[in-house]
Amino acid sequence: MTTSTYRRDRPAPRVAAGRLWAGGAATAVIAALIAVVGILLCRGVFGVPVPVPTYSGGISEVAYVLLAAGAAVLATALLHLLLVTAPRPLAFFGWIVFLATVVAVLAPFTNSILGSAGHVALLTSKIATAAINLAAGIAIGTLLTGVARSAVTRSRPFLAD
Repeated sequence: MTTSTYRRDRPAPRVAAGRLWAGGAATAVIAALIAVVGILLCRGVFGVPVPVPTYSGGISEVAYVLLAAGAAVLATALLHLLLVTAPRPLAFFGWIVFLATVVAVLAPFTNSILGSAGHVALLTSKIATAAINLAAGIAIGTLLTGVARSAVTRSRPFLAD
């Protein structure tokens, strides 16, 4: 006799991988566009250099936009892994994206790749880059959570008598 609380009659989750990855690709485009809009707004309207410049030039605008898109693709891969393996995958995904977004927001204020390695960058550049990172992180987290909800269905498991 087993004392497990696992319910065998609970439907097993099925992930529609095509739907998940199509949503992930769309999220990557949106994250990249958030970076582009942020750069255009900060530089063009407010005259603030973003991403944060460094002594060696820092990260280029193209690399910054590709980094935003890559973060969305990486988040989609993580989400897919969690959906097929983890209990309460959206709870874990939410925490991971939240903490990764906090790191991305704090990164411009450090001596990291998005920070000021060679000299002290303007505080306005750091704040603007952090705001763009925050917007991209929120978009990635909310959009992919919604995608996951539509990509997962429950099917009845085959129970042998």
